[in-house]
Amino acid sequence: MTGTAKTSPNPPTESGPVAPTNPLLTFLQHLQETALETLGPKNFDPKLYVDLSLKTNLSTAQDAFNGLPRAENGTVSFADFDVFMKSYLNGAEDDLVSTEPVDFSPEPEGFLPAVENPAMREWALEVHWLWKSLCRRVAGGVLESPEKHTLIPLPRPVVIPGSRFREVYYWDSYWVIRGLLASKMHETAKGIVANLISLVDEFGFVLNGARTYYSNRSQPPLLSSMVYDIYIRTGDMDLVRESLPALVKEHDFWNSGVHSVMIRDAQGHNHSLSRYYAMWNEPRPESSTIDKETASKLLNDSDKQNLYRELASAAETGWDFSTRWMRNPNDLTTLAATSILPVDLNSFILKMELDIAFFANVTGDSTTAVQFLEAAQGRKRAMNAIFWNEEMGQWLDYWLRDGTTCKEGYTWEASNQNRNVFASNFIPLWIELFNSDGPLVEKVMQSFQSSGLLQAAGIATSLTNTRQQWDFPNGWAPLQHLIVEGLVRSGSKEARSLAEDIAVRWIRTNYVAYKKSGAMHEKYDVEKCGEFGGGGEYKPQTGFGWSNGVVLAFLEEFGWPQDLKINCHRSADCNFIVARAVNLGMVSSVLCAEALAWRAALEFSHLLGPSRIVVEGDSHQLVRILGSKATCQMGVDVVVEDIKRAVNQFEKCEFAFVRRMANAVADRLAKSGLRGIGVRIWEA
Repeated sequence: MTGTAKTSPNPPTESGPVAPTNPLLTFLQHLQETALETLGPKNFDPKLYVDLSLKTNLSTAQDAFNGLPRAENGTVSFADFDVFMKSYLNGAEDDLVSTEPVDFSPEPEGFLPAVENPAMREWALEVHWLWKSLCRRVAGGVLESPEKHTLIPLPRPVVIPGSRFREVYYWDSYWVIRGLLASKMHETAKGIVANLISLVDEFGFVLNGARTYYSNRSQPPLLSSMVYDIYIRTGDMDLVRESLPALVKEHDFWNSGVHSVMIRDAQGHNHSLSRYYAMWNEPRPESSTIDKETASKLLNDSDKQNLYRELASAAETGWDFSTRWMRNPNDLTTLAATSILPVDLNSFILKMELDIAFFANVTGDSTTAVQFLEAAQGRKRAMNAIFWNEEMGQWLDYWLRDGTTCKEGYTWEASNQNRNVFASNFIPLWIELFNSDGPLVEKVMQSFQSSGLLQAAGIATSLTNTRQQWDFPNGWAPLQHLIVEGLVRSGSKEARSLAEDIAVRWIRTNYVAYKKSGAMHEKYDVEKCGEFGGGGEYKPQTGFGWSNGVVLAFLEEFGWPQDLKINCHRSADCNFIVARAVNLGMVSSVLCAEALAWRAALEFSHLLGPSRIVVEGDSHQLVRILGSKATCQMGVDVVVEDIKRAVNQFEKCEFAFVRRMANAVADRLAKSGLRGIGVRIWEA
């Protein structure tokens, strides 16, 4: 693992803050442990037990629990445990009740006008209808006796992710809102923002989720982006005025105390950047039995407390869990999220600073606007100095090492950049201060295309397969959307074409998986179109808030033409040729290298004599050959004569000629029904 494997573990960070817990949570964690002992580990979900609420007061339930008959080894029989559960506890689903969104319409006026394909439109409406099944309001019992519940009562109706995630989650809500905006459900979107602001008012930050056991950490901060996107659609100035104080308070949370890190760059300039750092050093209540099992490998309490803080901090990142946070990719006990300055977190805070400056400006507060514009420019300089890697054309996470500290903080060293490839390395492209730089966009786009992240069904989270859910081959809706939207916002035609290619792949895999399973999924396997993802500490979940939102946002941005194929089935017996364009200095440009690679692939295809050929133009310029007896179909047929003519057209490598001919081939493929895929020529 480049940039991380050589370093010995940092000493435990035991001086950090710890949020208070409460007696109900302590009791429910004891209940969780007893449930595991009684029921066994198969299909056991520890979160279920801390989501339960009491039928009686706590002391009565505790007395009954302590009085349960136990065997010599301390276990409780299934029958006794079942009777106790039914007598003293309500179901995990009972805190929230289904409610119809006030602004739901079966088919909203102006809904996805660019979706022309009838089958795709029918499915998009089915996804739209899922908002009804995910909308909840707080049950009356929670409001009457909050001390009996771990759910935090929120003032407005909520949209939950789905399945085991029965409550609101912070960063999920951004993509839920993007989908709601596509569904013309503006009031429901505003209600989500109002709920999150209420958490800032009560706790000083937006919690990971609306449960008391999440009060020790936040999640990627996207509240300002939610407000901004709603304002752009609705022009609601009241929303901006009501949100601005909470956004400033949240900014302070991420830029003070343990979250703020001072680092000196190679030129001796000091910068302030932010990190994830949970206020916790015990097992996460929702995963207590799992965390204790993980920590059982460690010998002393100090190491265990440090691990518990790192587990909670990694959960705060939203990427729980990933090799991105691990010193040893094969050992979860080497988590070190608090020792990393993350690219994406600082991108989100930069976006927050730009948004606050914008809101302050439109509300007439020029002093605050100037203050936050200066903060944004300072963070951009810091990200360029600490994260940017010119050789790779990516922004890289930075490891905070022992031995690199000084009186003022840390000192930057190139070797501390994590040179492993993650989708997060490209998240800054989502921010205007970066995507408005044309040459930078071109460089980052080329880096992305050669990174290996783009797979058949979308963008992989990393290149390392460890069975952690935020690693290969899983792809997640938020990462697809951030990268795609960053490419689109650049204004580059080439970047938009790449963005549309990614979106088409992602929509297809969601569509096919939905048709096979009848559900939208939390994550997908980007190696296999139509397959949902796996790994991690719980079973794959369905619902699913952010997946629904991203599909609707992509269809709103790109549409779906009448003749664009939807299915993406491939059989295992398809032959293929890979044409890789690498300029080793033997030809005049990358453009010519790519043209020669195409010619070689097309010529070889012609020699094989297939009845049809399917061309996929990703970064490796994949050419798949379908034999005359093959049954797999990928969307477009090109007869042998077309291949022969294409070979002849690529006879010489001259810049303008090659680009013109390559684009002609791409146009011909597009007219045959293939959209967003084909020959691409990038200028050197």
